Amino acid sequence: MCGVLALAALTGCGSGSEQEEPEALEYVALGDSFTAGPFIPPADPAGGCLRSGSNYPSLVAAARDDVELTDVSCSGAGTVHLTTPQTIGADIHAPQLDALDADTDLVTVSIGGNDDQIAGSLLGVCQQLAVADPTGAPCATAEASGGDPVSTRLARLNTRLVDAFAAVRERAPEARVVVVGYPQIVPSEGGCGDLPLGLGDRAWAYRLNQGLTLTVQDAAAKAGLEYVDTWAASAGHDICSTDPWINGRTTDEGAAMAYHPFRAYEQAVADLLLELL
Repeated sequence: MCGVLALAALTGCGSGSEQEEPEALEYVALGDSFTAGPFIPPADPAGGCLRSGSNYPSLVAAARDDVELTDVSCSGAGTVHLTTPQTIGADIHAPQLDALDADTDLVTVSIGGNDDQIAGSLLGVCQQLAVADPTGAPCATAEASGGDPVSTRLARLNTRLVDAFAAVRERAPEARVVVVGYPQIVPSEGGCGDLPLGLGDRAWAYRLNQGLTLTVQDAAAKAGLEYVDTWAASAGHDICSTDPWINGRTTDEGAAMAYHPFRAYEQAVADLLLELL
């Protein structure tokens, strides 16, 4: 009898020169826009999910001839959309976990930034407040004045992620599950016009960006899942760097949505996954 190990090269068994055809590895990609890759060519509207044919799931599948990809990542998705439908305009997308079953061999999941407006605070609200107070710290001040603390939001996210990862494992009990983190978006020091924050909010924004990443990493560890550290890989490639992997404030429909990954980020994640596998 010939044993088959998922994600290893399948050489088949039998006598003489006869070999069995390798079984396709059923790969399901779950996630939000950092997985989907909005506006990275070749771009697919995908019912509002804005899913690229050069996002990291597609690049992984293209690099291996034994992978059959089902990519249900979708821009705007939060942890709730793993188990409930996501509506975008007239399009209703099934819960992402519906793509999983007992035959799934590999799952990647990267999600959480859209929960509780964590990314929205970092890349939207804080910049709006900075218009009126460009030299101050309006976001940090608003939080200190009674807003929903970032630490509380991240703690809630941690709990939701642990539950979500358990649900992934339940739906695909035989699969190898890999959690993909978030990259460094905000520089550790300084800033730039492509990331217009109040001067006093720059350190706050960096801590939020890092806190999101550490929250995902901690939840993966609690769930006993493998983790791909895109924060470390993206060091030196933040929005304000000379070689950014994340687009700045202006959407380029031929390259990337504002504040979203360029193809270079998706390729870097694909390379990390291929090395892991």
